[in-house]
Amino acid sequence: MGCVSGSCGTGGGCSSGGCSSGGCNKLNTYDWLAEMDMPPHMKPFDIVEVHFKGIRKEFYKATNLNDFFMNEYVVVEVENGYDIGKVNLKGELVKLQLKKYNRSEHDTDFKKIIRLATEADIAKFKENQELEVPTMYRARSIAMELGLSMKLSDVEYQGDRRKATFYYTAEERVDFRELIKRLADSFKVRIEMRQIGYRQEAARLGGIGSCGRELCCSTWLTDFKLVNTSAARYQNLSLNPLKLNGQCGKLKCCLNFELDSYLEALKEFPDENNFTLKFEDERIFKQVKTDILKRIMWFAPYSENGGDWLSLPVAEVNEIREMNKRGVFPPLAVQEKKQIKSEKGELEFKNDMGTGSLTRLDERDRGNKNKNNRRPQAAYSKRNPNNKPNRPNKKPNPPKPQNPS
Repeated sequence: MGCVSGSCGTGGGCSSGGCSSGGCNKLNTYDWLAEMDMPPHMKPFDIVEVHFKGIRKEFYKATNLNDFFMNEYVVVEVENGYDIGKVNLKGELVKLQLKKYNRSEHDTDFKKIIRLATEADIAKFKENQELEVPTMYRARSIAMELGLSMKLSDVEYQGDRRKATFYYTAEERVDFRELIKRLADSFKVRIEMRQIGYRQEAARLGGIGSCGRELCCSTWLTDFKLVNTSAARYQNLSLNPLKLNGQCGKLKCCLNFELDSYLEALKEFPDENNFTLKFEDERIFKQVKTDILKRIMWFAPYSENGGDWLSLPVAEVNEIREMNKRGVFPPLAVQEKKQIKSEKGELEFKNDMGTGSLTRLDERDRGNKNKNNRRPQAAYSKRNPNNKPNRPNKKPNPPKPQNPS
């Protein structure tokens, strides 16, 4: 399936006006008011949101909104030149975007949209994109020659190719004055260095996360909230940096997505950890494991090693704790063990897909191994009726010379 707008290169299809995989436009916004008619007494909102490379978006004033439509390239004015971008959003929803970025529609610092981009503008825009990769390689080699402790992650050319903006990350302050001089001499453009964070770097470059989907920061996530290790503790996740860190090297933003649900569910659980429950016959069980979403807690025998665990709902655990505080020890209910057995006494895999046995590859490898271990048999012949391997004939010994008498 292709994209309805014709701008999708991923072939993932479009849903609700934007690509479902996020490949059409990063951080796109669906204009659900586009097909609604404006009231006669209202004028259309004259501020438009324009999208550039990566996640960069800016707002511009438009003199005539009928000259261009959504996802069309336009030429906008910038300081000392012009730039080329794509119309990302227009109409009443731009007011919400301005409020999100703490901007006011009455500000006087908005630049203007000059015109709709022509074929020559789009051709120059594509040439600028092709120059970005060699420019980045050359700039990195110059930075390494100067011994600068910085990482150049991306470069973006202005539409008129008068300025190049380099995005970099660094742990400490970097003196890149010599770098700017050499870059300006090499590329003959005005150089701007812009430092970004590691999360912004991952958002600009994009990628595939451990979940198998595109990174949230490069598709829809715009505000980066602080993520603490306590979010992993509340969700009973192991504090393993290899699993909890994202491509930016920081804690994954998705740790905060379900945190509110876990905090709401934890209100039903006891405040203490590793507490004990007492039953009849002076049997004591210690809390060892908790399933927050299922509201189940597991307990192990306190004095026994390797005993059977006891699983109880949270409501029953709270009731038993109140009884223990009053000095009452309830009887211990015996829980039946669930055993999964097949007719043959072994676990079998059920084939529901009709693709053959799951162990067919093992059987094939085993057959090939036995086949290779077979010894070659000698061909049957009349001189060898018992099918025994023929032995090579030995050469007769030459006759010994006789001594003359």
